[in-house]
Amino acid sequence: MTPAADRTAGRIADLAHRRAQAVVTAAPRRRGALGARERIERLLDAGSFAETGVFVRARALGDGAQRPYGDGVVTGYGTVDGRPVCVFAQDSAVFGGSMGEAFGEKTVALMDLALKTGCPIVGLNDSGGARIQEGVNSLALYAELVRRNVKASGVIPQISVILGPCAGGAAYSPAITDFTVMVDGASHMFVTGPDVIEAVTGERATAEELGGARTSNSVNGNAHFLAADEGDALDTVRDLLSYLPANNLERPPEYAPGSVAAGAPLDEVVPDRLGQAYDMRDILHAVVDDGELLYVQELFAPNIICALARVEGASVGVVANQPLHSAGVLDIDASEKAARFVRFCDAFGIPLLTFADVPGYLSGVHQERRGIIRRGAKLLYAYAEATVPKVTVVVRKAYGGGYAVMGSKHLGADLNLAWPTARIAVMGAEGAVGVLHRRELAAAADPEALRADLVAAYEATHGTPYLAAERGYVDDVIAPRDTRVHVSRALRALRGKRAPMPERRHGNIPL
Repeated sequence: MTPAADRTAGRIADLAHRRAQAVVTAAPRRRGALGARERIERLLDAGSFAETGVFVRARALGDGAQRPYGDGVVTGYGTVDGRPVCVFAQDSAVFGGSMGEAFGEKTVALMDLALKTGCPIVGLNDSGGARIQEGVNSLALYAELVRRNVKASGVIPQISVILGPCAGGAAYSPAITDFTVMVDGASHMFVTGPDVIEAVTGERATAEELGGARTSNSVNGNAHFLAADEGDALDTVRDLLSYLPANNLERPPEYAPGSVAAGAPLDEVVPDRLGQAYDMRDILHAVVDDGELLYVQELFAPNIICALARVEGASVGVVANQPLHSAGVLDIDASEKAARFVRFCDAFGIPLLTFADVPGYLSGVHQERRGIIRRGAKLLYAYAEATVPKVTVVVRKAYGGGYAVMGSKHLGADLNLAWPTARIAVMGAEGAVGVLHRRELAAAADPEALRADLVAAYEATHGTPYLAAERGYVDDVIAPRDTRVHVSRALRALRGKRAPMPERRHGNIPL
């Protein structure tokens, strides 16, 4: 072997030694948790991961200070179902997963790469927060990360997975991303921890009560998916990505059309009695491919359903009132939940399919004081702003402001259908008769008999979809059993929709 070959062989051996040092990390600190690289390998297609910043080391903070490779975060790219994805995984075994300067720079560089290449980015979060030893450098990188989140918003899908603690400044980046997945019993996300809160305010709460996975999914709405364990969380991400385009310039992926799921005949789903509840999911499962829906924020504001599904193999965003919970009324939480989902679908070219059975906006002192006008207007804004194909089916009630906001023609819906069970009016018959005929009822010899007659007359005219259909506000009244056929046909016709908007910096949604 020549001297040059000897030198090259030595350098290759040195490279192998350095790489072996760089990829060795300590075991996870929690029982049942995977290591950072194990999590990435579990998420991505086998053998597809290419790591970036392998030899980046923590900044020197004095003589004898530890300078581990990677600085507590593993970054790189690979594929999910053959489609490119950028991913970072915080490593709690290195400095508790806290963000230092090198850690932050690696993450920011990966986000820049995702933006340049137009692919989704997935963050696997398991961090103690800012690295105190590095002071303002750590804080600066949190701000740099958030700036990238904002720049990427509506351009590439951003998904956060919380697999351990996510506290303080670390919590704001997931809050800006599109979807957050948390693991039951293992994930905690809050701005201030229980000890600090007790010291400052005297209030006592466990980490689970304050920002556990169930609290974040059902109480404050900070998370979108609740996973049983880490494997389930990563499977949820893979499933979610299958509905989404790589970026805002591409169409969502398309698959072979699915079949109609078996279930109760749609003609029999809606009860005859107006006040009787039913499960809107029975309708949705009968309309989308294979009856499959990926519910978003399923445990939060359950009076409205938001889900991703497919119709004829193409992705759709489903928004539907749920009569099983509060009669499907729109309150503050439901309005904000649906508004955010509608805006996400619009940003990424996913058509909106709306099913309406809504008695209106929720009234009451509590809702008014919390800002139902401002916060309820977010859903109006979101639907009016959306330019993707919009198809609406009015199933039963569509009263007052609820009619207007739930994908009505007046907010720009393209094709509106109604079942013969639909009641489209300012309010229900009982309330309308009480307002319109108050004096007659007060003077009647038999007010109850007169009320019954007036209610029947009101329902025969205003309590049907036909007045709206006469005006062109409903394009067709259809038999419930034909809903899938009509929805499929409508979405097919709207695939080439063009809806230019006025030139502007951006709108001013009522935040």
